[in-house]
Amino acid sequence: MSSNARGALLALLAFGIFATHDVFIKVLGSSYSPIQIVFFSVLLSFPLATLSLMRDVTPGTLLPRHPWWMLTRTVAAVVTGFRAFYAFSVLPLAQVYAILFAAPLLITILAVPILGEKVRLRRGMAVLVGLAGVMVVLRPGSTTLELGHAAALLAAVGGSLTSIIVRKIGADERPVVLMLYPMVGNFLVMGALLGTVYEPMPFQHLGMLAVISVFAFFAGLLIISAYKSGEAVIVAPMQYSQILWATAYGMLFFDETPDGGTVLGATIIIASGLYIVLRESRSTDSGTPVLRTRARFETGTFLRPRPRELDREPMPAARHAPETTPSANARPHLRGLPGRVPPVAEPRRHDSD
Repeated sequence: MSSNARGALLALLAFGIFATHDVFIKVLGSSYSPIQIVFFSVLLSFPLATLSLMRDVTPGTLLPRHPWWMLTRTVAAVVTGFRAFYAFSVLPLAQVYAILFAAPLLITILAVPILGEKVRLRRGMAVLVGLAGVMVVLRPGSTTLELGHAAALLAAVGGSLTSIIVRKIGADERPVVLMLYPMVGNFLVMGALLGTVYEPMPFQHLGMLAVISVFAFFAGLLIISAYKSGEAVIVAPMQYSQILWATAYGMLFFDETPDGGTVLGATIIIASGLYIVLRESRSTDSGTPVLRTRARFETGTFLRPRPRELDREPMPAARHAPETTPSANARPHLRGLPGRVPPVAEPRRHDSD
């Protein structure tokens, strides 16, 4: 099996697990507040986070190197997780996914002010078309918009912000730091609010919360493996397979059948997202924030690799130096430190946009 085929299969498996994870959220959401679901799913994730911390050999402390960006990401993650859990509990699965699939489009927009990306004409038009697809799903004026629709939109925006911040600071921060701070933020905020919504939970429901935590953790590991095995342009589009799982699960467990507007809007959103992925795969002007980002809400309950862990391409060669010098075996991402040799810049190939 080729590396790309292996990466695609791992990604399909991961997103299938994520879709199953969301079914448990929807089932629990019919009986409990999203605050309670998020709190216990995070609480039950701490043992897995501890194992990740024990396995992390990266030197350093748990203090972030970019505290303000980390604070922004943590706040966004807290809002995103709550809103996404709520949307899954009150809306059809396929409709929630169709809205969340707008995240890669929003990431492309946010990359301009935060990463300094240049979005040229064709990608800009693809973003506009994708956002029009969101309007097709929502159909304001012809359907009754509920809090669940607003929650899904806020989850897409918040997830895009957390992802783009990872793209900005991920090369400098330890993976466990990126994972722990959203977890702690959710634990503290949801724990403070838990007393206002708490309902006693039977053992089987606690077991379902444990399943949510385990599924999210291992699906995150599969995503890392998928990006390490296959090219990003092959792996990234696999996230859209979740709409198939959502449709099947919705029909099987919740008597949900997507209407024509949801199907049409989801098709437009997916087509525009795929176009952006393909454009980025052919351009060196972009830091490829969409290619290396899966459009998932996050509460900190699953691992998120640092961006360079997802690179399959070798780093540009450093200037030659004698093997006896301290800089000979320097890691390329430690640029700017004394004794380190920065990577040689490669000429950019501009888009034909």
